[in-house]
Amino acid sequence: MYDAPKFAETKVTNNDIKIAARKVQVYYGDTHAIKDVNVDILDKTVTAFIGPSGCGKSTFLRCINRMNDTIDICRVEGDIRIDGEDVYDKKVDPVQLRAKVGMVFQKPNPFPKSIYDNVAYGPRIHGLARTKSELDEIVEKSLRRAALWNEAKDRLDQPGTGLSGGQQQRLCIARAVATSPEVLLMDEPCSALDPIATAQVEELIDELRQEFSVVIVTHSMQQAARVSQKTAFFHLGHLVEFGDTGQIFTNPKDERTESYITGRIG
Repeated sequence: MYDAPKFAETKVTNNDIKIAARKVQVYYGDTHAIKDVNVDILDKTVTAFIGPSGCGKSTFLRCINRMNDTIDICRVEGDIRIDGEDVYDKKVDPVQLRAKVGMVFQKPNPFPKSIYDNVAYGPRIHGLARTKSELDEIVEKSLRRAALWNEAKDRLDQPGTGLSGGQQQRLCIARAVATSPEVLLMDEPCSALDPIATAQVEELIDELRQEFSVVIVTHSMQQAARVSQKTAFFHLGHLVEFGDTGQIFTNPKDERTESYITGRIG
């Protein structure tokens, strides 16, 4: 038997819980990738998922906005709710769900469009702006939120692909927040960036948590310690331990967590 995850003692009210997952299982064909995950993710908090490569952290992240639906052999079981609403309910449109749950990927992936059109794309398809001036306002606000406005305001008609790597990732963050999501998922958003760009994105993550529930998968424990308030440690498809980031890194309750943090497993 695999032990249940160890949860740190923290007082949480139902009003604070943004995402509630219960008994989540994920299968890729016959492979059981995620095993019985239970976790409550708080609003206006950065939650980091850490663990060795292939432990299931990115797979679980993609359950939250149903990105796993795009993989034919993938099957998700269990219950995931955002604000009490079952995201896998047949009535839920995955496209609308992904407007509410934005995502930023490991490698910056701007569309082959102008900087302006990259950010305007989501608001356009979701009908969030009635006029050009409203759309202009959303684009500016999103670029400001992503700390990119000052660098991009004089080149909005130029290709997003012409930006530096760090700027491209901030453009992708601007694109993700342009639909006014409530949750922002980030799958190793800094792994392709240099240290300066990484520091800029980390600073941005800290600002974004004032408005969103942010969930970040990271292979860097130092990054998790810097940017998150809550940390979940995954190992072999199980959620082993979840709690306050300081407690997870300084006084883990499970010996497997301690082994990973001290570099004995990984």
